[in-house]
Amino acid sequence: MQHIRANKMFGTVVVGIGIAGSVRIRDMLNPMPSSPSEHLKLFGFVSRRTLGNINEVKQISLQDALGNKEIQAAIISTDNKSHEENVRMFLEAGKHVLVEYPMALSTSTARELWEMAEQKGKILHVEHIELLTEEYKQLKKEVAGKELVKGTLHFTGGPLDEERSGFPAFSGIARLTWLVDLFGDLTVTSATREEQKEKSYSRMTAHFQTANKKPLTWIEERGPGLRRDKKINFCFKSGCLENLPEAPKSAVGLFMQDQNLFAKKLLGQVSREELAAEKWRILRCLDLAEEIQQHCERPAKIHS
Repeated sequence: MQHIRANKMFGTVVVGIGIAGSVRIRDMLNPMPSSPSEHLKLFGFVSRRTLGNINEVKQISLQDALGNKEIQAAIISTDNKSHEENVRMFLEAGKHVLVEYPMALSTSTARELWEMAEQKGKILHVEHIELLTEEYKQLKKEVAGKELVKGTLHFTGGPLDEERSGFPAFSGIARLTWLVDLFGDLTVTSATREEQKEKSYSRMTAHFQTANKKPLTWIEERGPGLRRDKKINFCFKSGCLENLPEAPKSAVGLFMQDQNLFAKKLLGQVSREELAAEKWRILRCLDLAEEIQQHCERPAKIHS
């Protein structure tokens, strides 16, 4: 692992000022003392809207952000459909990139962007705050070493604008990431989707097999009045887990944990093995998401 000089600073720009972008600005202005985040220096932000300054942070144009030599890294917090274009522009300009999940809405694009980052010797980091929650860390401990018989992960939430957020297998890729991180590689056996556009309702159901041929089901359900919630039912030889473990909230915010991880990568403090495992997981989940979408979009067979 290459260690970079301890006093090295990375000029950073935040692109997109929605909920995540605003939290990113807050966290960069208040890094955790003596954490890797102290090596990120917020240079400004880019937004399609004219916002002026936010907390003394200046708004800069996209062209300035791409062309300025003092900016070495970009944090992309735009809507999902414009992730690809932004990641590409900043990599082409020779910047390191942190992007909120999903990094792209197709596998071929994601692989191409990853290759570009590697060719340019730049860090491409995809945010996965769902793996950083205390309840998930606790769940992972509880699942470790147990033999799965079958399982279901059912997510509910409010309606999404798919034009901007992508097909549910992509916008909900955090849930898929849970399953792959907990149970290893998966194979899609079937997937269907029920939609009631006039009611803004959608329910996607994907069926998988684990490497040991055990069945897993992922349901992504969205509609008005559905509260944001995850239900699990994982059955093991030793018994079933039907509730997510109770876990205290972490003292360190999720975006801050993610930002520290990005800064660690910039400082050369993450091993090659860890980087390779993460790359495999991210690209594999995108492969699975695309396969689910293809299953759902196939015309239904007509039985005569």
